[in-house]
Amino acid sequence: MGLENIGGWELILVVLVGLFIFGPDKLPKAISDGVRMLRQLRQMARNATGDLSRELGTDIQLEDLHPKTFLRKHVLSEEDEAALRKPLQGIYDELRGTADGVRDDLSATAKALDVHQPAPAAPPARAQVSRHTYDDAT
Repeated sequence: MGLENIGGWELILVVLVGLFIFGPDKLPKAISDGVRMLRQLRQMARNATGDLSRELGTDIQLEDLHPKTFLRKHVLSEEDEAALRKPLQGIYDELRGTADGVRDDLSATAKALDVHQPAPAAPPARAQVSRHTYDDAT
């Protein structure tokens, strides 16, 4: 863990907030207590992963403790994972094909509607203009 993500102004702000909260007398002790606590937390995490690795008989990293990663890496074999993915992969491929077809149809429709057509001529003065309704279309 480093301080790469903290800029100069942010560091100054943290120091000033620390001075206001703890005061100049207690700030060095508060910083040392915080650093000590972080070291203890890291040591506890290392001990926990070491104990878990010994119990399971495999090498476990902190990233492996996420339930999905843990199951994928330590419980399921590659064949089991492939068997679980196979039905879902078929559904996904079918859905992807349908979505591609709909996209292609929409593109074709948009291109057909984008054709520049000449402006319609004005209707004759005496001719009746028929109006289309929803019922006519259905």
